[in-house]
Amino acid sequence: MKRSLRGAKQISNSILSAAKFLKQDSLVLWLNMEKFSASEHPHLRYNPLRDDWVVVSPHRAKRPWQGQVEKKAVEDVPRHDPKNPLCPGVTRPSGQVNPDYKNTFIFDNDFPALLPGGPDPPKSDDPLFQAAPAHGNCKVICFHPWSDLTLPLMEVGDIKHVIDTWANEMINLGKINQWVQIFENRGAVMGCSNPHPHCQVWASSFLPNEPSVKHRTQKEFKEKYGKPMLVDYLEKELAKKDERVLLESSHWVWLVPYWATWPFETMLLPRRHVLRLQDLTDDERNDLAQMMKNLLIIYDNLFEISFPYSMGWHGAPTGKYLEEDCSHWQLHALFYPPLLRSATVKKFMVGYEMLASSQRDMTAEQAADRLKALPRVHYKHKSDQ
Repeated sequence: MKRSLRGAKQISNSILSAAKFLKQDSLVLWLNMEKFSASEHPHLRYNPLRDDWVVVSPHRAKRPWQGQVEKKAVEDVPRHDPKNPLCPGVTRPSGQVNPDYKNTFIFDNDFPALLPGGPDPPKSDDPLFQAAPAHGNCKVICFHPWSDLTLPLMEVGDIKHVIDTWANEMINLGKINQWVQIFENRGAVMGCSNPHPHCQVWASSFLPNEPSVKHRTQKEFKEKYGKPMLVDYLEKELAKKDERVLLESSHWVWLVPYWATWPFETMLLPRRHVLRLQDLTDDERNDLAQMMKNLLIIYDNLFEISFPYSMGWHGAPTGKYLEEDCSHWQLHALFYPPLLRSATVKKFMVGYEMLASSQRDMTAEQAADRLKALPRVHYKHKSDQ
């Protein structure tokens, strides 16, 4: 009898222990038994261009938001503002007077980050206190004389003129600089202080961090697989175009990269192998002008605002690299928009992102679905239909 009671007690204790275990870890057990879904479960995605990883946490998009909100972009920008230093006929802080320009206008940045001359820092034998020379040229390119326009609202011919200007600056500045970075910061939330269609060009005597990493990763990929990384990548994306491809034209493809970090990050790629912006044919430039207008209309339609972003071109480096084999490179443009949930809620790259790893709250495929569903007519022109 005593043995029976002891056995029963042991069985009872085992059942209670199992129940306690199941109560505490039932969620973990359930998650381990469930089949993986990219749109539901956290996972890592590898960025072969940057040789790093991004944490994808799609379930976090469901959390309530009570944090900071941004002001909506001002829509009623005057066509000409005598106080705006980018407008025709206005005197800039340098004392220079802008000409009465009719299309693009280029001038040396009045507050450049790099200068073409100047003394170099002394060399140091201490590995913890290293410095190196940094020279270059910084320019501003105004896209159009009217301040109330942005690229998606400009005529295709005017956008083509911008592209030709980009290519010419790449040639001229690339003769003496290792890297020529063309970039546009659009919107006050991205640090743009002048509401006027324009971009910047920073040409440097050195290869900056981002292109330096891409120079290495693309070279290693081509040596290992025999094909430029982004040429191979585009072929594979086009084979499953329902997933992340947004727009296609005769010469260009716009898509959300599989490894995208920013909520609505996208990449623009030429269909053929092209090293640098200046290598584009006239047909490819014309097609690019139309493609850029189309893709930026979609961006604006997402939250029906002038969509903020930082964008820029990456291609093979210049200067001494013009004489080297750079066939591992493929020209591409990157768009990094900060907005996440609405016109006033942006993605903050803080905390974990700054201290550990980049993280995003939706998958690249979910972002692509949102963008693909948007109308192709600019929201400001709806009444014209």
